Amino acid sequence: MSPPPPLTGLRVLELARILAGPWIGQLLADLGADVVKVEAPEGDDTRKWGPPFVEGVGDEHLSAAYFHSANRGKRSITADFRTSEGQALVYRLAAHADVVVENFKVGGLEKYGLDAAAMRAAFPRLIYCSVTGFGQTGPYAPRAGYDFLVQGMGGPMSVTGEPTGAPMKAGYAVADIYTGLYASVGILSALRRRDATGEGATLDMALLDAQVAVLGNQAMNYLVSGNPPPRLGNAHPNIVPYDVFPVADGHIIIATGNDGQWRKLCDVLGGAELASHPDYADNKSRVANRAPLTIALHALTQRYGKADLLAALEAVGVPAGPINSVDEVFADPQIMARGVKVDLPSAAAKGGTIPTVASPIVIDGVRQVAGRPSPGLGEHHDDILNDPAWGGPHHG
Repeated sequence: MSPPPPLTGLRVLELARILAGPWIGQLLADLGADVVKVEAPEGDDTRKWGPPFVEGVGDEHLSAAYFHSANRGKRSITADFRTSEGQALVYRLAAHADVVVENFKVGGLEKYGLDAAAMRAAFPRLIYCSVTGFGQTGPYAPRAGYDFLVQGMGGPMSVTGEPTGAPMKAGYAVADIYTGLYASVGILSALRRRDATGEGATLDMALLDAQVAVLGNQAMNYLVSGNPPPRLGNAHPNIVPYDVFPVADGHIIIATGNDGQWRKLCDVLGGAELASHPDYADNKSRVANRAPLTIALHALTQRYGKADLLAALEAVGVPAGPINSVDEVFADPQIMARGVKVDLPSAAAKGGTIPTVASPIVIDGVRQVAGRPSPGLGEHHDDILNDPAWGGPHHG
């Protein structure tokens, strides 16, 4: 028998919607936490962000796929923060929570008495995590934060796209998701500290902070050199060849990481003259002579079919791979073998299940994923109110 999930017994109150905040709640639910999502009577906005929608057994859908991407494993209750009854309900639940997650604009919950200062004063052991676009301080603090804007402001769009093309955002919400991941680490760290001190904590998580943090080596390239990194398309700023290459029937990725792999690549491609050329002898030289080397390699790779070249490169240990569409991703034998896609049982869904992309965390051979899909709006209202763990009638 597998041990219980690592966060079993942890109670999380989610006052969040859209993506960054719900991503935190979903990850904690995957790890075993009891996450109660408090929604406005009209529900999380993303319930309507479709098509596509998850089909139900009747005429009604079960919310948009977008909503289901960030809300599995939770229980839903509704409350109107604008009313004293709604505020009292949140306080009742917070009295039994370990963690509160919210992603309202700075100051947005103060008028309801649901802000960090008020709730931490009432419940000193509470871990209160606020997610905003720009943080609780600084000149941009009052602004609303949107992933697209933050990708532009935080630097990644300046290094994404073809050199002569327009700046390009990532095709998914990297600022929101990375902020959710960093916030989850912060929450677990604060809980660890609370174990030692008994004191709660207030977390100030900003999309812009997280976006700048994940610039990684590109940020350091600038800080060390003083030169802002340019857009290089699919090329790597520090390694050559590390790029997308044309083949007879499409494109592949070749990602050499050292001089030994470079020489093996040349052997496979029949490019002995490149391997011996002094302009390409080491990585520093190849980076300096990126343009002519890329042209020469394109001429060689185009002589091969995708499958044949990938197989030849794999045989000699040169990192290379296909560029999969999303349908190809989920048909990939490695993804299938790892159990990344999971079908969660749902009596309300057409076909009896709702698909989901499981957490990438595997502990002792067990993939961490909540056992139930995203909740219907207010689906667990009565269950939560009657749950002793959340102050129900038989509490204590």
